[in-house]
Amino acid sequence: MRELIRAAYVIGRRDFTATVFSRSFLLFLLGPLFPVLMILVFGGIGSRVTSEAERPVIAVAMTADDFARLRDAHNQVAGAFAGAPMVTLERVEPQADGNALQRRLLVRQKPPVLGVLDGSLAAPRFVGAVNADGTTLRQLRFLIDQARLAETSAKPGGRPLLVTLTGRSAGSLSTARALTARAGQAILFLLTILLAGMLLSQLIEEKSNKVIEILAAAVPVDAIFVGKLFAMLMMSLLGIAVWATAGAAAIAIYATHGVGSLPPPAVGWPIFLILVFIYFAMSYLLIGSAFLGIGAQASTVREVQTLSMPVTMAQVVIFAFASAAVGQSDSFAGIAAAAFPLSSPFAMIARAAESPEIWPHLVAIVWQALWVALILRLAARLFRRSVLNSGPRRKWWRFRKASPSSALAR
Repeated sequence: MRELIRAAYVIGRRDFTATVFSRSFLLFLLGPLFPVLMILVFGGIGSRVTSEAERPVIAVAMTADDFARLRDAHNQVAGAFAGAPMVTLERVEPQADGNALQRRLLVRQKPPVLGVLDGSLAAPRFVGAVNADGTTLRQLRFLIDQARLAETSAKPGGRPLLVTLTGRSAGSLSTARALTARAGQAILFLLTILLAGMLLSQLIEEKSNKVIEILAAAVPVDAIFVGKLFAMLMMSLLGIAVWATAGAAAIAIYATHGVGSLPPPAVGWPIFLILVFIYFAMSYLLIGSAFLGIGAQASTVREVQTLSMPVTMAQVVIFAFASAAVGQSDSFAGIAAAAFPLSSPFAMIARAAESPEIWPHLVAIVWQALWVALILRLAARLFRRSVLNSGPRRKWWRFRKASPSSALAR
C-alpha cells in the first residue's frame, strides 16, 4: 500500500504541475463565466417553477361562519383565475390565547404554515413571514373584501387587515431550504460536468506516444489511475477556490446583507459549505474514476469525442434522479438517490439543506469512498487486461485472465 501511495503521488505531482503551470490554465479559470450565466438563467426559472408549484398555507383562526364565507370567496376567485397561484386556507379552532396559537402554528412543519389569519372578517389580523407588498397579502385583502361583500351585499366595510410581519415561519423556511437544496445540487452538477469530463482524455497522450508502457512497467496500473484522478481533483479544487473567492466577493458587493441574505440551510452555513466541498470531491472522484476507466479504453481523440455526448447525457440523468428527491429525502426516491453511488453526493447535499441530522452524511461519505475504491480498482483491472496485454487485442468487456507471457501486465 505504501508503494502504491508513493507511486500515485509521483504520477499525480507530475500531472498537476504540467497542468497548472501551463498557459491554458488561465483560460480554464475564465471558463466558468458561461456556467455562471446559466446558473442565473436556470435558477430564475427554477425559482419561478418552485413558487408556482408550492401553495402557501394560511391558517385561519376564525369562526366557522367567517371561514365559510372566506372559503367561498377563495373558490370563486380560484375558479375565475384558473391556473393562477392562490394561497391555501386551512381553518383552525380559535383559542382564548391567540398569541400562543400563532406561535404554535408558525413553527408547525406538516404542513408548514406561512402565516396565521385570526380575528373576524370585521376586524381581521394576519401574522406571518411574507413580503409586505407581496402576492400573499394582496390575495388575503381581496378575499376578505369579497367575503365582506358577500355578507353585506354592499360596499366592503370593516377595519382593514392588520398585518404583523415576522422574521420567518415554517412555511417560508421550508421554501427557502428547498431553494438552497436545488442551488446546492445545481452547483455540484455544473462543477462536476465542467471538470470531470477532462478525465476522458487523460490517457490518450500517454497511449499515443507509448509513455503508458514505460509507466506501466515502472509503477502499478492502480497507481497511475489514482495519481491522475487526484491530480485532476487538486487542479479542479484550485480553480474552484479562485471562483469561490470571486463569487463571495460578488455576493458581498451586490447582496444587501452579504451571504446572510441567502436562504439558510438546515445544518447551518459552516457545515453546509464543508459538505459542499466534501460532496463535490466525492462526486468528482466517483464520476471521474468511471470516466477515467471509460476513456482509458479509447485509442484516439476521435473516440473520446464520440464518448463525450453519452457520458454527458448520463450525468444529466443522474442529476435528474437526484433532483426528484428534493423535498422528500425520506421517501423511496430520496433513499434510492442517496444509495446509488453516482447520485448520492447530489441527493445528500440536498438533504443537508433540508434536514439538520449529521449522521446520514457520515454514512454516505464512507459509502461513496468505498465505491470510489471499487470503481478505480475495476477500471485499472479492465485497462490492464484489455489494453496492456501483449498479443491480439481482446474485446475490452471480456474479463479473461492475462496470459503469463504478458510483459506489461502488473
